[in-house]
Amino acid sequence: MPSALRCRGGGTHAGVLGCFEHDSSGRLSPDLLLEVLCEAGILPDDPRIAETIANLDRACSAQPPAEPLLLTAEEFSAATRLNRGLIERAARGELAVPDFPALVDDLQRIYQEVRADRRGAVAAYIPQLARVDADQFAISVCTVDGQRFSIGDAGVKFCLQSVSKTVSYCITLEEHGPDTVHRYVGREPSGQGFNELTFNKAGLPHNPMINAGAIMSCALIRRGLDAADRFDYVAETWKRLAGGRSVGFNNSVYLSERNTADRNFALGYSMRERGAFPSGTDLLATLEFYFQCCSIEVDAQQLAVAAASLANAGVCPLTEDPVFSAQTVRHCLSLMSSCGMYDFSGEFAFTIGLPAKSGVSGALMLVVPQLMGIAIWSPRLDAQGNSVRGIEVCRRLVDCYNIHTYDLLTGTGAGTGKRDPRLKRQQSAIEGIVGLCLAASRGDLSEIRRLAACNVSLGATDYDGRTALHLAASEGHRDTVEFLLSVGVDPKPVDRWGGTPLDDANRAGHGQVARLLADAAGL
Repeated sequence: MPSALRCRGGGTHAGVLGCFEHDSSGRLSPDLLLEVLCEAGILPDDPRIAETIANLDRACSAQPPAEPLLLTAEEFSAATRLNRGLIERAARGELAVPDFPALVDDLQRIYQEVRADRRGAVAAYIPQLARVDADQFAISVCTVDGQRFSIGDAGVKFCLQSVSKTVSYCITLEEHGPDTVHRYVGREPSGQGFNELTFNKAGLPHNPMINAGAIMSCALIRRGLDAADRFDYVAETWKRLAGGRSVGFNNSVYLSERNTADRNFALGYSMRERGAFPSGTDLLATLEFYFQCCSIEVDAQQLAVAAASLANAGVCPLTEDPVFSAQTVRHCLSLMSSCGMYDFSGEFAFTIGLPAKSGVSGALMLVVPQLMGIAIWSPRLDAQGNSVRGIEVCRRLVDCYNIHTYDLLTGTGAGTGKRDPRLKRQQSAIEGIVGLCLAASRGDLSEIRRLAACNVSLGATDYDGRTALHLAASEGHRDTVEFLLSVGVDPKPVDRWGGTPLDDANRAGHGQVARLLADAAGL
């Protein structure tokens, strides 16, 4: 980063100016401010900084054309007054993913590795989808703080298809509440294909994430409105989730899907025969509405922001618009976890451990609660109707980061090869070493065992070269020393003062510990 606006990371000055170093004249470059924000993942089209960018443009336009675009501290402070908190957090590495460039590097690597995978085929049962370029591929990410990155065909529009079921379900929950909604649709995995002609023991759809359940959701949405207004309401909800960018509608896909929808019509008539629909439901209008919702178009960037809105308890990170309540999102993510990946949902929950929803357009929406949303689009599908590349990207992300729901049980470290994206670079390792040294000094063997299970190296050193063995020996914790030696730590590490654990034990008069260490060191 150029020196005129290097991030200080802390600073003693109050406000946003304390985050940056000024040039020799005490002035700052607005272009370099944008570089700092972009590196942190805050992009120039972020609506939160629109007014700041406009203010900077106005301040710069007042300068003579021949002069470099530099602002005084007062001009800079005035221009950024509405976004000081966001700018400070970005500059100091305090956003949801502090080391955002590292995440970008990993996503770029994963994209290049996975794009060579040409397994699977496009959905053939809907003619318009069968004509899509099978090799298109995009990954887009948005954190709960609005940090964004996209790679590949991230600006190409595609139909939501079954991904639309998530928002349709959320809308019904907001309108009617879970008790009413689940009088009409269950919340158990079906164990069958997404369009299987099967229902639960009560004669209801198994869950809202399969076709029958999504048709039922559409029957519940804004029943008092006409067809056009109902569709506009759903499209507007998607727009709000996606940060205010308008969504599209693919009429040819809608017509194609409607003309090849015998199974969906069969599902609808079967539910009507069972008396499953709310009283007064117009079945044909409901099915048309369902096909329309599936034909809403977004790109990967929009879908990532929508996923981040779910990760952020229903609040869009880019606009701070509370689209859904946290309770609604909780219910939706629960069913995405158990039912969102068709009849691959159990395997996905086991290996990936995150809420997700796929669609036969090749879209996959992945939610990492309280951290980020990820959208992957690749039209090549597997036998279950899930994106082949989408699932592979998810696998590699979970291999790289401890974002699986139950990774908190195994932690991070060299043994897992995983990193915590929520921590600053090296922070995870440092915290592990600090915790280990503290536990050793206290003789807390259970905590040491827990840290070992989390892949904290038991031979790691602190700033002074002191190890857990040094500290346990100093305090005379014989069982701790015995355990550390039994797992193979070096019995004679040397700290910055040339001292070994044996020296510490002798100095403190811990004879039994000293004998253990001497034997282990072959002395």
